[in-house]
Amino acid sequence: MKISLNQHKNTPKSNFKGIYNNKMLLKGLKFAADNSALFCATTSLALSTIARPAAILSTPKTDKKNKRYACAKSLASSAVGYLIMFAASNPVARAIKKIDSAPSDFLNKSTIKNLQSGSKTLLKSNVYQFATQLFKLGLGFVIAVPKSALTCFLIPPVMNLLFKNDNKSSNDKTKANSSIISFKGLYNSATEKIAAGIGKILNTKPVQKFAQKYADTNFAQHIMNMTDVVLTVSFINRTAKSKKIEDDRKKALIYNSAISTGLSITGGYAIHHYTRKPTEKFIQKFKEANKNSPLLEKYIEGIKIAKPALILGGIYYIFIPIISTFLADRADKKHNIKLY
Repeated sequence: MKISLNQHKNTPKSNFKGIYNNKMLLKGLKFAADNSALFCATTSLALSTIARPAAILSTPKTDKKNKRYACAKSLASSAVGYLIMFAASNPVARAIKKIDSAPSDFLNKSTIKNLQSGSKTLLKSNVYQFATQLFKLGLGFVIAVPKSALTCFLIPPVMNLLFKNDNKSSNDKTKANSSIISFKGLYNSATEKIAAGIGKILNTKPVQKFAQKYADTNFAQHIMNMTDVVLTVSFINRTAKSKKIEDDRKKALIYNSAISTGLSITGGYAIHHYTRKPTEKFIQKFKEANKNSPLLEKYIEGIKIAKPALILGGIYYIFIPIISTFLADRADKKHNIKLY
């Protein structure tokens, strides 16, 4: 009987640890902290290749071809975003890991003191985490314009690939050639140079003051939203000027993109506000379950990145596509706006 009672008492503890010590969860959080830009791109890729096309195609009372163009845009955008981000983010993530392992090799003593900001170690400091995440998440902002250009360029070939029967009259044949470039031979020297460059920027007083001022804000979501705005504006401009996208389909694509981004940003901030307290409770329980882990601060940093990425991804790729595709189709039929 005693054995049975002991087993019963230990059951909740086992379940508790099972949730917060899950290996897949911990690996995912570490990945989010180490390479936040690629984590966001991976999340987008996973949602946009299955969930979003399904949502778009299920939109009721909407022009069939407008839905297919929206699907093509979603697939092209996610593929381009992931490939570019994979190539661009790994060197930066490796460089910041190098700074993490030997801060004094790249940062001044005064910089380390300012970024540590009273924490036991530099890596446990919210200010330092914020400063380094600016570089990781900032990559998405930097590549937004080339990503939107490639997305626009790939929409016609993706349409031809997915919906061949509806595009027999098209005389354009687009060949997509992909090449895999190995950066392994360049990584060691390049990582050192990138780490040195990041160190020089972190050593500047304005960056340190900025990090100290905004470290405890919802910085991850702000950067993601700014990136989305740049992407959308750039995509709209490219689509309007494109000669390969059918003219009578451009407006629907433009409306769809603008509506999706607007609803995503608004909805994202609303959900973040209402999930703030549950997130704080989750973090406290997570800390308790992983209090002996040397990577605890890294996991907490990952939670701060994963939360807005999953919220925005869920809204943008699952719930909004149906609304934006429907509204874009109506706006396309109602408003006769000339594009260039």
